Amino acid sequence: MRKVAIIGLGHVGATVAYTIFTHGYADTLVLLDKNQAKVEAEYNDLRDTLARNNYYVNVVRQDWKELKDTDVIITAFGDIAATVKTGDRFGEFDINAKNTQEVGQQIKASGFNGVIINISNPCDAISTLLQESTGLSKNQVFGTGTFLDTARMQRIVGEKLNEDPRSVEGFVLGEHGASQFTAWSTVRVNGKSANELFSKSEEETLGAQPNKNSMRVAAGKGYTSYAIATCGVRLMQAVFANARLFAPTSVFLDEVGTYIGYPAIIGKDGIEEVPALELTEAEEQKLQDSASIIKKHIAQLK
Repeated sequence: MRKVAIIGLGHVGATVAYTIFTHGYADTLVLLDKNQAKVEAEYNDLRDTLARNNYYVNVVRQDWKELKDTDVIITAFGDIAATVKTGDRFGEFDINAKNTQEVGQQIKASGFNGVIINISNPCDAISTLLQESTGLSKNQVFGTGTFLDTARMQRIVGEKLNEDPRSVEGFVLGEHGASQFTAWSTVRVNGKSANELFSKSEEETLGAQPNKNSMRVAAGKGYTSYAIATCGVRLMQAVFANARLFAPTSVFLDEVGTYIGYPAIIGKDGIEEVPALELTEAEEQKLQDSASIIKKHIAQLK
């Protein structure tokens, strides 16, 4: 029996719930949020689809005790308005740091011992706080991180070359935020390396687009939802299938001493392995610089 809990039912959490429900990716779905009326509304809206849905999914709401035998928790709480207003994902840090302490304590008290996939921003810092507050191992707690930013890069490069984005290999690394960067040494399209396809100035222009695109979506809609929800669900599927999916996530990276966007192997226990990438000297420095920004913000809480 696949049991998933979603903590935070804003635009992202509700989209995650709808995606899981309509695709039958879980047998039981637990909905949790501070806003009782929102939980009731989402619960009833989902339940009203059962007679027309292709799958039967049991839905439970507002019962933290249900987490004890839950397999995967997806955290999606936050205040996207702060990010839209500031253009910086750390705009949500103060409120989400407080939310994380409350949520982490409740998760710990429930006896949960599964995998947590964090979406809440700033993703790397909140993933750190969730791991610390729940007392779970670092492999059990990880975030969507640059999984979405990498997808945005794949789209941008694919459109530039008139290729399917799924034909684009490579990673966006670092903070899920302003200091992220495309590691062009990892990028390949149909077997061709980035330096065969683009000039340095083109790389610079294309590399700036993933973060800009996220803010463009947020500015127009007031939030982002579809792409990030898809990323969270895809990582959840990798856990359930023990897929050993090699994908960039927000993972604790020993060499920089913090959670940060970096590729890892995702399986039934969460982070199964973090293979080292062969990056250029410049890319290694960008990774260290990005890690410093994340650690600086976390240190302000201690």
